[in-house]
Amino acid sequence: MEIIENQIDASEVSARLDALAARHARASNAGIQLLNLIGGQAEGLLDRLPAGIRGRLNEATEQALVNAMEVAHRSRGVVGESPGWMTRVVTTAMGAAGGWGGLPTAMAELPVTTTVLLRAIQDVAIEHGFSPQEQGVRFDCVQVFAAAGPLEHDDGADIAFLSTRVAVTGATVNGLIARVAPRLATVLGQKLAAQTVPILGAAAGAATNYAYTSYYQQMAHVHFGLRRLAIEADRDYADLVEDFRKRIGRGTPRRG
Repeated sequence: MEIIENQIDASEVSARLDALAARHARASNAGIQLLNLIGGQAEGLLDRLPAGIRGRLNEATEQALVNAMEVAHRSRGVVGESPGWMTRVVTTAMGAAGGWGGLPTAMAELPVTTTVLLRAIQDVAIEHGFSPQEQGVRFDCVQVFAAAGPLEHDDGADIAFLSTRVAVTGATVNGLIARVAPRLATVLGQKLAAQTVPILGAAAGAATNYAYTSYYQQMAHVHFGLRRLAIEADRDYADLVEDFRKRIGRGTPRRG
């Protein structure tokens, strides 16, 4: 158990919640800027993909997440943490390369981008004092992907974080991947479709990857920032998330 000797006061909690709300707003702005660039509506992007590709997106995304968990974890022994801007440069370059060759190269680039995005989320976890080697933190890293992506309508699921992490195991993480994959598949499918937009090609690939990386980095800061704040303020996590919701103008989402 982590012990905080100097518990922060209410004013500091409020200031940090305000800062996290500002990060949340910046994350949402990334999607608006991207849609303005590629034009059209996000809902119509998936229709541009061949039916065969759309049918395989869920399975492909789930496998990409499973592989990304292992590759991102092992890569830490070879490549250390990267600054956020460097990760955005890398993913932007990969998106340009993927978009240059159309759908085939975009499909090949997708699992690589997923891995780099997961590494970026893990890097943010480390910034906030959490170790990606712990199963609970790995669980949280995947949970960040449950956030609505920059091309998807944000329905509040981006802050529907679990308030407890009891007996988190490898099987629990894999179970979360299975639940997150369909949602992420829709988001990544929109990214693929954006990369097939006529004329834009590589530019669309670069722009989508930049927006996605910026978005998930910001959402990771929100996620792990709330985790860290709950520890340092000795606050109930669920109550802290509710205070955060009020700051971004949302009430408690209904559970199905």
